[in-house]
Amino acid sequence: MRQATHQTTATLFQYFSSSTFHPSDPSSRTMEDASTGSDSDYSRSWISWFLSSKGNEYFCEVDEDFILDRFNLTGLNNEVANYPQALDLITDSLDDDIQDELRGSLDVQARLLYGLIHARWIVTARGLSKMLDKYKRADFGRCPRVLCASQPLLPVGLTDIPYEKSVKLYCGRCEDLYSPKSSRHGSIDGAYFGTTFPHLLYLVYPTLIPSKDGDAASFGAANGTAGTGTGGKEGGDRRRKLREEPESVAAEGGGEGISTASAALKAERYRPRIYGFQVNEIAKLQRWQEAVRDRQIARLEALEEKTP
Repeated sequence: MRQATHQTTATLFQYFSSSTFHPSDPSSRTMEDASTGSDSDYSRSWISWFLSSKGNEYFCEVDEDFILDRFNLTGLNNEVANYPQALDLITDSLDDDIQDELRGSLDVQARLLYGLIHARWIVTARGLSKMLDKYKRADFGRCPRVLCASQPLLPVGLTDIPYEKSVKLYCGRCEDLYSPKSSRHGSIDGAYFGTTFPHLLYLVYPTLIPSKDGDAASFGAANGTAGTGTGGKEGGDRRRKLREEPESVAAEGGGEGISTASAALKAERYRPRIYGFQVNEIAKLQRWQEAVRDRQIARLEALEEKTP
């Protein structure tokens, strides 16, 4: 019995000392060793890759729990082709034996699905908090308008339907929209941010609402510009000319063959909305502004009729 035990021990010693087993060789690691990484890190690998790709700097990371809760994804199966496989790709649970041809199309669908999930995520409390951090760092850029004093911008979609409009940048001070400087950002679908996000952010964090005067007015005064939108001596001369010779200003304002009133009527205006409804205070202000604009257009039309 003692001899048999000695032979077994010698055999095991020869096996482990041979070249057939190397602990440092990945191919010889056990399943237990391979699973030492956390499940959270593994499930977020596709999302981490997506967020680190150039042109995706506007996006924030959607929490895994939000994605795995099917209630949050209600209706998206009608928007995305190959929805189950695209969701598996996002959560890194896609089968490895899937065909390469299908994998290429799934990547496109996974980007679409993540973008639509992202639009829903950023209007939650946690999503707003993450986007607030990016807003404070001015990750979305700053307003190019001089009197806005480098106000940070927020991404917004002109529609919630994908493949219709690209993302725009909203300035809370001048309440206007701007196109991203980078073509990579300019090609992002606006539906990935939705029409609600920037206005809901200001509603949840009212202290972020920028003043329409204050800093901007002092900034304009320091730079020799008026706080009313037309700066310096040139703006003052034009306003003085409008009071003294309104006919000549009306004639020259429209340019060759273009009526000033017609140009004003064609001007588009952005209307902030939260879940499709206009923001009350802004809507009231815009109605008053549009009434003033209509009276001014009627005045311009009367002046143009008098001009030979």
